Amino acid sequence: MRRGLAVAAVAVIAIGVAGCGKAKQAGGGSGGEKLSVDKGFKIGILLPESKTARYEKFDHPFLAADIKKLCPKCTIEYRNANQDADTQRQQVDAVLAAGAKVLILDSVDYKSIKSSVQKAHDQGVKVIAYDRLAQGPIAGYSSFNNVDIGKQQGEAFLKAISAKGSPKRGKVILVNGSPDDPNAPDFKKGMHSVLDGKVNVGAEYDTQDWSPDQARQEVAGAISKVGKKNIIGVYAANDGMAGGAIAALKAANVTPLPPVTGQDAELAGIQRILTGEQYATIYKSIKPQAQAAAEMAVDVATGKKWTGGSDTVNNGTVTVPAKIVPATTVTFDNIESTVVKDGYWKPSEICTAKYKSDCAKAGIK
Repeated sequence: MRRGLAVAAVAVIAIGVAGCGKAKQAGGGSGGEKLSVDKGFKIGILLPESKTARYEKFDHPFLAADIKKLCPKCTIEYRNANQDADTQRQQVDAVLAAGAKVLILDSVDYKSIKSSVQKAHDQGVKVIAYDRLAQGPIAGYSSFNNVDIGKQQGEAFLKAISAKGSPKRGKVILVNGSPDDPNAPDFKKGMHSVLDGKVNVGAEYDTQDWSPDQARQEVAGAISKVGKKNIIGVYAANDGMAGGAIAALKAANVTPLPPVTGQDAELAGIQRILTGEQYATIYKSIKPQAQAAAEMAVDVATGKKWTGGSDTVNNGTVTVPAKIVPATTVTFDNIESTVVKDGYWKPSEICTAKYKSDCAKAGIK
């Protein structure tokens, strides 16, 4: 599953009307060449990291499968930057040199990638921003309403800490996402819109690279600062950092564990929800997100107008068509009806020997 009001404002999603009309059958391509599904062409897929399970397990396979359905003769140039912005810029250069005619780009650093997006544009190569909004002349965007996700996180967190008394009876720790991820300020903005004035914040952090290890260190420091008896909850912006926060709470013998929230519906996060170590996560259905990005990529490369939705987004440079996919809060009570029902995680993956009794209580068959 992503600092300031100015950045958040840039990523605000505006609802617009997508243009209609019959699409052209060919177009795009560097040097004015005509590209077509019949002949095929190269598509670059550039993802940001592999620490979060979703990118290698879901995003890459879904994107590849959807591209093959839409353009059987197209070939894919795939790269993963492993959370390094310099590496990603080099990978864009390599994919362009390999002859990619359109890019699906999930940026490590949405600001520093701008020069690469401009380079692709100057070569006649369209760029679809995927999951994270990139700066520069992009041609489309497929992601989620990140401010709304932050609100969902805040609402779940507030509900959890209020279940045992006043949400102001102690201090909360807020562990936000990486400041170079354009989604992170939106999650933060949404969360604060719910929690501000309703909780007492003992410590708050912006965690570089969404690092679970750094989150663990931050929470450990907050425990020392606030006092373990005063902590009533930890908001973590994703499941990896939630895991780090829980590890710090356990190491400090904070009992019982206070509510901890996350995002991305990672397997470890779902299993922690089953055991009660984590209260909630956010499930973002990647299939429609990937499908829309694949459609946009093939359409813009061949000169068609994408007509899969009416949303638009402005990244500070251009306003482009966007696919905004809704997200769902997952707690113990709806694991079966969300991530299991959608096939995101199989019961056999979740309900290993350690979690079988918890799965039975949650109604996971």
